[in-house]
Amino acid sequence: MKAALAILLLISTHQFAHAQGMRNEAAFVEHRLTLQLSDASEEKQSLVLSVANNVLKSYGPDKVAVEVVAFGPGVDLLRAGNPNAERISSLISQGVRFDACMNTITTIERNTGKPFLLNPKAIRVAAGVPQILELAEHGYMTVRP
Repeated sequence: MKAALAILLLISTHQFAHAQGMRNEAAFVEHRLTLQLSDASEEKQSLVLSVANNVLKSYGPDKVAVEVVAFGPGVDLLRAGNPNAERISSLISQGVRFDACMNTITTIERNTGKPFLLNPKAIRVAAGVPQILELAEHGYMTVRP
């Protein structure tokens, strides 16, 4: 009976973490960082990517979880064909997550009448700010470079 309860608790904890969009390995890192991007400027995009890279260099990908949350004009970073696609892929290969706000993308598509082609490696989240709040509730520190 106790073993069954332990298994049920383990499964529900895993499902909760998965439902929240959390990486399983994030539970084992020492540091958690959210980088907020709500600006479309090339300088801000480059700065966010540089900060993510520098944090990985400082702590190592096994010690830090980094999640970039892009919303508003910041979703341009995650547009398919963005000039930073190679840098994004490199960071993803080191464990960085890139979240795209679907509220923003839906609004862009409605206003332009055109589909917003998203980087296929981006993670679709319902809304950017609630994603940041969820991450904060799971121990992530938010920085807006």
